[in-house]
Amino acid sequence: MGVTVQAVQAPPATLGDMLVTRGVITAAQMREALRVQEATGSRLGAILITSGLVRRLDLYELLAEQWGLPFLDLTDVELAPELLGEHDPTDLVRSGWVPVRREPDGRILIATAEKPSAQRATLIEAAVGAPITQVVTTDWDIDQAVHRSFRERLVEDATMGLWRRSAAQSARKVLYKGQAAALTVVGITLLTCLILAPKATLTGTSMIIGVFFLISVLFKFVVCLRGARHDKEESITAEEVAALGDHDLPVYTVLVPVYKEANVIADLLTNLKDLDYPRDRLEILLLMEEDDTETITAARRAAPPATVRFVIVPDRLPKTKPKACNVGLFFARGEYVVIYDAEDRPEPDQLKKAVVAFRRAGPETVCIQAALNYWNVDDNALTRMFTLEYSFWFDYMLPGLDDLGLPIPLGGTSNHFRVQALRTLGGWDPFNVTEDADLGIRASVLGYRVSVINSTTFEEANRAPGNWIRQRSRWIKGYLQTLLVHLRQPRTIVRGAGWKQSLSFILLIGGTPASFLLTPPLYVIFALSLVAPNLPIGQFFPTWVLLFGVFNLLVGNATMVYLAMMGAFRRRRYRLMLWSLANPIYWMLHAIAAYKALWQLITKPHYWEKTTHGLSVAPTGTGTT
Repeated sequence: MGVTVQAVQAPPATLGDMLVTRGVITAAQMREALRVQEATGSRLGAILITSGLVRRLDLYELLAEQWGLPFLDLTDVELAPELLGEHDPTDLVRSGWVPVRREPDGRILIATAEKPSAQRATLIEAAVGAPITQVVTTDWDIDQAVHRSFRERLVEDATMGLWRRSAAQSARKVLYKGQAAALTVVGITLLTCLILAPKATLTGTSMIIGVFFLISVLFKFVVCLRGARHDKEESITAEEVAALGDHDLPVYTVLVPVYKEANVIADLLTNLKDLDYPRDRLEILLLMEEDDTETITAARRAAPPATVRFVIVPDRLPKTKPKACNVGLFFARGEYVVIYDAEDRPEPDQLKKAVVAFRRAGPETVCIQAALNYWNVDDNALTRMFTLEYSFWFDYMLPGLDDLGLPIPLGGTSNHFRVQALRTLGGWDPFNVTEDADLGIRASVLGYRVSVINSTTFEEANRAPGNWIRQRSRWIKGYLQTLLVHLRQPRTIVRGAGWKQSLSFILLIGGTPASFLLTPPLYVIFALSLVAPNLPIGQFFPTWVLLFGVFNLLVGNATMVYLAMMGAFRRRRYRLMLWSLANPIYWMLHAIAAYKALWQLITKPHYWEKTTHGLSVAPTGTGTT
């Protein structure tokens, strides 16, 4: 496709004059845009586009005229592969230019979204190694052109980047040879002991299970008490948020990975519209899978604002949320980035609170985690139990870990990152189905910190048992993956994070699924304590072993009931406190999900079980009480 470079008449003095003169906007609208520019220091073009006054394409066509250059629509232009091979796609996106083709006179045609200058031209000529001719295009056109031209490289980096960088940190391989050998030795040893000394083996195994279960539960109890005593997450006040001027705020990128979410996409865009952040400094990337045409169509039909950009993720396995987020991270222009799920309703000031928290913290703080809770708490018994669990976890457990300086496993949403630090960490592991928890632990091992803020994102709790088990089994499988990944090199985690943090990691990431897996055996031991004298199997379990099992069951359940009550009390959902007594039944659901997770870890470790959203009717408010 040819571009004819021709002389352009001298434009009016300013872009504003051009827009008003041609009737694109009114003089009053221009004055308001200039007032906003003076108050925020933002670019006039960004203000006009994000306010919906001017279309991006129209603005850049006028900019081309003002700059005295032709405009080039890159929509159907194929960039010359031999020129692209010399450049890193990340640098092109950040620099705002791409090489289009080599002209007959040997010059390189460059499409730019930034104002030309002699200094900029010199830098580009140095990069391409030849004289250049410049044309103007939009910033989004550059992104899309790079996306098309580097498609295979982008998806390869999003999928295999962490694996190539450090195979030991990736869950692509479930077990290393040393781990498989160790598990085999343990299994053979246990079987041999069971044959040779069944009573002693069962007694010893029961005690090991009981002690580990008790320590794991008490660890959570102590951490939650610490979180209740030290409300570090309450440190950001409304006054501090109000003191932030728009001119002080950086560009913030919001990544929203969605898959088969056509039924909630319109609500999602409405929820994100409520964020209290300058539109011209907010970048929302809607990450949609290439084969999910239904969601893509629904998103287009919803007519999103100019702050929302579609990023189509190439159809390639594994089809996971972290792979989509890695693709989105490549295009992120913000200083900070946050992840939101399709059904999320973040509190409006959450981004500003995160900015305050990052500026207070040192550079070692890579992530700020907001609390998660549910807006459909009263749907049924399952949503009530789910809400109790999340309340104690995010309101007490994570603040307690933060206060103790222990590794924090991130939630799947509302985690805010420093973009550069996140790229340094290698992004998300697309082979880990709880990429969030893994990333939090990886950050700790590499010497970074994760903290929490007093802001809540409200989600939709699973109201259907089958849907809940699918989601929970994926989470538990991901915890097991994370445990195996970070135990491959024990010295690395101890050296990077320290002994205290390493033990915390084992108790939390290993202890959580282990507690669920051990619940049925403890229930069996409890049953045996009632009928052991009348059953032959009772001879293998001494009375003191049975009593210790009963003690474990009672203390463990009482502790978790108390923690659930704490969560209800903190959120002032007092009507839920009695529901915490149903926690033993809720733990049996966890046990079912845990055994399913263990089976899937063996049979299909990287399979991402999709959670169905939109099962509940959304209320008019977020239900923040």
